[in-house]
Amino acid sequence: MATPVSTPEKPKTAPAPVQPEAGGKPVAPEEGPAFDVRDFSLWYGARKALDGVSIRIPARRVTAIIGPSGCGKSTFLRALNRMHELTPGTRIEGSLHLFGEDLYAPSVDPVVVRRRVGMVFQKSNPFPTMSIEENVLVGLRLNGVKDRAFLQHRLEQSLRMSALWDEVKDHLKRPGISLSGGQQQRLCIARALAVEPEVLLMDEPCSALDPLATAKIEELIQQLRLRFTVVIVTHNMQQAARCSDRTAFFYLGKLVEFGETRGMFTNPSNPQTEAYVSGRFG
Repeated sequence: MATPVSTPEKPKTAPAPVQPEAGGKPVAPEEGPAFDVRDFSLWYGARKALDGVSIRIPARRVTAIIGPSGCGKSTFLRALNRMHELTPGTRIEGSLHLFGEDLYAPSVDPVVVRRRVGMVFQKSNPFPTMSIEENVLVGLRLNGVKDRAFLQHRLEQSLRMSALWDEVKDHLKRPGISLSGGQQQRLCIARALAVEPEVLLMDEPCSALDPLATAKIEELIQQLRLRFTVVIVTHNMQQAARCSDRTAFFYLGKLVEFGETRGMFTNPSNPQTEAYVSGRFG
């Protein structure tokens, strides 16, 4: 189980060097899986929302989850940090491991899981009564962190990682909701990053944004993949093709196909996948 957030910064080993891909996009060295999901099923009451999903999601890569509405994409994403448990009447079968640890073991606290696996939702949701600064630091404060120097360091670090620091550094006391829609979404990303998660989940993070704001979020995702495992749900085929290293196609609660994004969009192995990515249904 991950240890709670604490004020002292632990020394970290230098990260492995980043190598460019063939297309020039930076990529971290290949690692083992972040998530190892085996025969995972989930029910909302009597309704089966996920059916026998098995997938190994690689670390420090961007994995896109695609599929038509109601196919189980968001349900699967929420299962990765036990967020679905907030809905009464849910139950699961199968196993789901994060870096080798069973996230559904009885001894594992779901609050700790959600600290390790951050979530950014479809609609930006900054806390309306809080300033920009307070929005970023709220998770740390709730975990008992009081060291002001540490909090200020993490504030700037998180806003820089979310590509927002230069835009707000002189206005940190303004309400978070005073920002534009795209800035609010990046503020929510900064809030998730402040507690140093191992994984960042994004559920349709650009669906409510204009093209310019969407481009900034997509550029940010490419930078975050160098440090974090990112899993993104999207209805936008072009966005999945631009942003992700691997893509998973879900249909009727089942994982139909999972593989390298380039291959999924140019030469899918399953006829259902081909029909979906070519626009013949969905």
